Amino acid sequence: MVIRLAYSPCPNDTFAFHAMTHSMVDTEGLQFEVENADVEELNKRASAGLYDMCKLSYHAFFKMCHKYVMLNSGSALGYNNGPLLVSRKNSGELTSYSRVAIPGSMTTAALLLDIAYPFLKNKTEVLFSEIAQGVMSKKFDAGVLIHEGRFTYQKEGLRLIRDLGEHWHNLSGNPIPLGGIAVSRGLDKNLQKKIDRILKKSIEFALEHPDISDEYVSLNAQIADKEIQKKHIELYVNKFSLDLGEEGKNAVYSLYLKANKEKEKLMDRDTLFV
Repeated sequence: MVIRLAYSPCPNDTFAFHAMTHSMVDTEGLQFEVENADVEELNKRASAGLYDMCKLSYHAFFKMCHKYVMLNSGSALGYNNGPLLVSRKNSGELTSYSRVAIPGSMTTAALLLDIAYPFLKNKTEVLFSEIAQGVMSKKFDAGVLIHEGRFTYQKEGLRLIRDLGEHWHNLSGNPIPLGGIAVSRGLDKNLQKKIDRILKKSIEFALEHPDISDEYVSLNAQIADKEIQKKHIELYVNKFSLDLGEEGKNAVYSLYLKANKEKEKLMDRDTLFV
């Protein structure tokens, strides 16, 4: 059976998926037809139902959890790894008129920005890898950085306004749910669980043999610096990537409730997960 799978070219995703998409672990008879795209592009494509299995921002997942269910494995969730709001050095305070670049309206970064700065209205969607330059060129007054950008912004002459993940952690007491791997609710429940097992095996293999995926990670990464790629993987691939567990699920559900605070009917926590 062929599973239509999509994930981002970011180091944590390519590291996690390398073994299962290159026949290095037992895939229990499944084959994977792979697409790579920026996470916001994946959010948009998934909303059209294009994939059986897809990397999603948790913000996007909350909008389409009637179509998808989240795997226990594969999430980017943790402490001190959230998106960063940055500006040029010596720039003024943010106002409702400030021009802010975001990496997509369905990203968790956009949700966390809204939670921390609800007064910001002038937001523009920009490819995540172009946000820092957009701020430096004065096209934007500030920008929200995700992925590799958090490791390079200081060298590019930018200053930190606020760590948006840390802000959410201080409000909620929970780790920050950034993105996860979801599968279609149209798939058989046993098949969903099989896919979850395979992904966990793939991540375990990657952690046990970290050098094997080096070439694949580098081939897809936005930044060629191998040290930054390594830091990226160490930050975003952790115990929650292997298994969300109760702590991870509670963290996801806490953000789900915040994102949907104005809705009357909400899903129970455990219905969000395989």
